[in-house]
Amino acid sequence: MESTPTTDSVVRHGEQLAAVTNGIVQLFREYYGRGPNKAKSYMLDERIVVCVLEDTMTTVEQTLVKNGDNDMVRQVRLRFQEAMAVEFKTVVERAMGRRVAAYHSQLTMQPDMGFEFFVLED
Repeated sequence: MESTPTTDSVVRHGEQLAAVTNGIVQLFREYYGRGPNKAKSYMLDERIVVCVLEDTMTTVEQTLVKNGDNDMVRQVRLRFQEAMAVEFKTVVERAMGRRVAAYHSQLTMQPDMGFEFFVLED
């Protein structure tokens, strides 16, 4: 039998997810020079955190995409995300109070969206 979440637990989850979103947006601002125009984090099955980011590309990246260099932008972005994995996982671990077991980043060019996936340890 599933338990019904209490108001306090719903509020706590909302605050945790807001902290994830704010922390990830801050990392984008600090390292890319700008943050996404829209961002929101979601919790799935009490174990998976997904942060969806919209309008994330820099002017340079937008120019490269317009010139057909999608693969170059993707390569640089994903390589950068690998290099920053510890920082991204730390944001989620602090906000959620749980360790991150796995992290993956993905992006699309059209529309300009990024997806940060985190699997939390049990």
